[in-house]
Amino acid sequence: MSLRTELFGKVRELKKRVTSLRHFCHYQHKHLQDLELLKCFKSEIQFELSSNYFQNAQSGSLGDFFVDSNSPNSKDVVLRRKFDSGEEVAVSAILGPPNYEKDLVFSRDAFMKVCVKKPALSSILQFDCEVHEETDKGSDFDIYNAYYLRSPTCLSPSIYKGPLFRTLDNELQHALKEYLVAKGIGVSLTNFLLRYLHNREQEQYVNWLKKGEATFAAKEGSLRQSSETHST
Repeated sequence: MSLRTELFGKVRELKKRVTSLRHFCHYQHKHLQDLELLKCFKSEIQFELSSNYFQNAQSGSLGDFFVDSNSPNSKDVVLRRKFDSGEEVAVSAILGPPNYEKDLVFSRDAFMKVCVKKPALSSILQFDCEVHEETDKGSDFDIYNAYYLRSPTCLSPSIYKGPLFRTLDNELQHALKEYLVAKGIGVSLTNFLLRYLHNREQEQYVNWLKKGEATFAAKEGSLRQSSETHST
């Protein structure tokens, strides 16, 4: 074997080793990155599970309502109540955007839609409300829209739904709110909604963290196995 051929073989072998070393370093770097992310997921999960953000919140109850729809992946919750007279009340609630400016237990208000249907009638009274925390009694709600709908299908924006709620006489505004309170939309229910929605949001966040943890745990195991293979 000539010196030139021998030297060419050594260079080729050296290139293979360098390439292998680069692959090894690459896998090691990804391994460390994923391991760090995995630690972050584990730490955040532990923190969330050990935290009781709403322990000082006022308790509430469903009263005569029941939870009609509560999908684990849904952002809203639907409650219903049926009176002996056949009258039905449906409540749909969803959390609004976060507000960290106020030092409150709950970081979000809730948007609440209340629909009242009289028996044997297709018409519906719809109230768009906002539920907010009150430090003295737990929570309260304000109405910002009130509609009369001839039927559930009359949702076209071209249909007249009534005047702006804020333009109504103050006594009428107060009377409509008392009407909803009489239907069961009181402090106990709004307290329940705020706590229920925030608790569920935290549960959904923890579930998301656990999925991320599982993903990076699987990747970390795969990369570790690859790195062991390249090091042999």
